[in-house]
Amino acid sequence: NPVNCSEFASYPPHLPEDFLSSWKQVAVIAVVLAWVAPFSVGQETTKIHLDTSEASFGVLTGLNACGYDQDLASSEPLREQIRGEVAKAAQASPEASDAAKQLCDFYRDHLLGNPGRDLAQYVSLTLFLGPPPAFTPKVKEAELPPDATYVLGVVPLLAKFYERVGVHAIWQKHQAQYAALVERYHAPLAKMVFDTDIYLKLALSGYLGREFTVYLEPMSAPSQANARNYAADYYVVVSPSETSLKLDQIRHTYLHYVLDPMAMKRALTMKRIQPLLDSVKTAPMDESFKEDISLLVTESMIRAIEARTMLGGKATPDAQRELVDSSMREGYILTQYFYEVFTKFEKDPAGLRDAYAEMLSNLDVAGEHRRASQVQFAAQATPELLAGSRPQPQPMLRLAEQKLALGDTGGAQKLAQQILDEKKEDAGHALFILARIATANRDLEGARTYFERTLDISHEPRLVAWSHIYLGRLLDIQEERESAVEHYRLALQAGDASPAVKSAAEKGIKQPYEPPTAAREQAQ
Repeated sequence: NPVNCSEFASYPPHLPEDFLSSWKQVAVIAVVLAWVAPFSVGQETTKIHLDTSEASFGVLTGLNACGYDQDLASSEPLREQIRGEVAKAAQASPEASDAAKQLCDFYRDHLLGNPGRDLAQYVSLTLFLGPPPAFTPKVKEAELPPDATYVLGVVPLLAKFYERVGVHAIWQKHQAQYAALVERYHAPLAKMVFDTDIYLKLALSGYLGREFTVYLEPMSAPSQANARNYAADYYVVVSPSETSLKLDQIRHTYLHYVLDPMAMKRALTMKRIQPLLDSVKTAPMDESFKEDISLLVTESMIRAIEARTMLGGKATPDAQRELVDSSMREGYILTQYFYEVFTKFEKDPAGLRDAYAEMLSNLDVAGEHRRASQVQFAAQATPELLAGSRPQPQPMLRLAEQKLALGDTGGAQKLAQQILDEKKEDAGHALFILARIATANRDLEGARTYFERTLDISHEPRLVAWSHIYLGRLLDIQEERESAVEHYRLALQAGDASPAVKSAAEKGIKQPYEPPTAAREQAQ
């Protein structure tokens, strides 16, 4: 169940007694909590989905067939085995050979001269593709990251290659080996998240409404970890070597997952700090950090945390300071400040959620400007894992989502309705926002109507899938089980292959949706 019972116990703070007069009304409250943040995470004990993806396999297998061989010697033996099987299948018929040639011609024509960037553009695209064999993009072209748009033309060629070479059969053949990789790295990932949460003194329950997914893909280079952020969701595509997984890169992205929303909620505080951007104009880091103070603050804080926790917190002070100094020279000029702050934070009982605002309010802008003026910037910076990979949502929809996330349902409703009235941006997404607002307002019939209207006009797999799931839950509550199951089945067919959709839909098919036990007991 995506609803955390401990959170339910304190929400909403004041309910009229007559509202709790029946079990179904209690169920409505449970659905409110699930729907206000609809994109639920998987294993709540770890907050991370560790999974594999046939779409990722298909794209990376195609690249390997066309000459992508970075880190082949240090890859899992499975990569070489699959490469051999695909090469043999590609020569099995003229049709397969022709499909492989067309795909490889495209691949060679779009090489960028840098193996990391060559891979990154396809990883960006992969995260927005539906399942094989069609690989239909989940979003409009305008919503894709720029690097993904550059290689979007590969989709029909990849679909033809996948079908004619018989890649799906090869994928099925190696499912047990992929599952074994997931099993191998589940415990280390869970420990990494647990240790990070303990250090930051965060609640160990999952984050409702947000996904953090790690895709294991041995057909990629072990030296390359690609992280992406789309709306509230974060993804890492990584290949294990024969002995290890790049946990440091995954942890870096996880820290973004934790800290980015905290920064987003403090626009006024960030505006006070914004003059510090003048200090980094000549820094070698990505331009995005020179234009958005919240990005600079978050990245500096992450690097400070990484310094404080090097080698499980056992690194020498000199090693920690060296990492801090390196970050400062790259342009992350608040790393030293946050390093000092976290030295004190470790001795304080308050958790990060309570301490975060004070950390920012105590920041002396003039003092940090003087400190930055004494930094001699390096000639180049380490590429940021998430920089340059974020698609740009349409402005009003983005603002509406932000207001809804912050609990401003009135502001979000006004913007969503304006989108519909003025026929701006994506009407389906606007209706989806209105459906969640109606749920938050306990307007059950309104929510149902808006979700159904979303299905009428939206073609985005994510919106379609979740609208079906929530309609299924609503129908379960109204004891219309047959219709509910049909919606769960349609969610699986919507083209969104994310683990959260699959888990929620399959659970709905298996058993009727019920509110949390804690909620029911509280109502009684």
